[in-house]
Amino acid sequence: MARTESTMLALGTVAPDFQLPDVVSGQTISLNTFADKKALLVMFICRHCPYVKHVQEELAKLGRDYKDTGLGIVAISANDVANYPDDAPESLKAMATELGFTFPLCYDESQETAKAYTAACTPDFFLFDGDRKLVYRGQLDDSRPQNGLPVTGKDLRAAIDAVLAGQTPSEDQKPSLGCNIKWKPGNEPAYYSQG
Repeated sequence: MARTESTMLALGTVAPDFQLPDVVSGQTISLNTFADKKALLVMFICRHCPYVKHVQEELAKLGRDYKDTGLGIVAISANDVANYPDDAPESLKAMATELGFTFPLCYDESQETAKAYTAACTPDFFLFDGDRKLVYRGQLDDSRPQNGLPVTGKDLRAAIDAVLAGQTPSEDQKPSLGCNIKWKPGNEPAYYSQG
């Protein structure tokens, strides 16, 4: 497990489109799925990572709390399932069901969507405004496994609330920290560093 930080993609970057299957419904999810939403949160997560396990209840709560708002949410897992079978679609489906996710959890088999977003770790968060321009990327909050701080989601929630209120989130943003995305051998992006 390599502790990896977000790449901190440039604010203002336009959300790359994607076409990915939702592991629960089987439907294809794309940016257009959220065309009527005022903001879009794209989360890169997986099932086995201790950093994701640490915050997974809060991720489910985010989905419930913002279900009937202008926020669209999609979670994406891009890990190499040959070496990390816990992150295979059937296992992800069980995770989404057990946690009661109210948003699609997609599987990025080619890892091309993760690369398009410069996703580096799990969890990694990208929040886009109504024009689908990046306004927040970074951590959920200051809590990490073993640091004793409560999981509140305060950093991400503050950014979401600002966008939904028509405001720009603070540019003082801290990178997320988690396990590196498990790239397929030979498929590692240029920005990947084994630290």
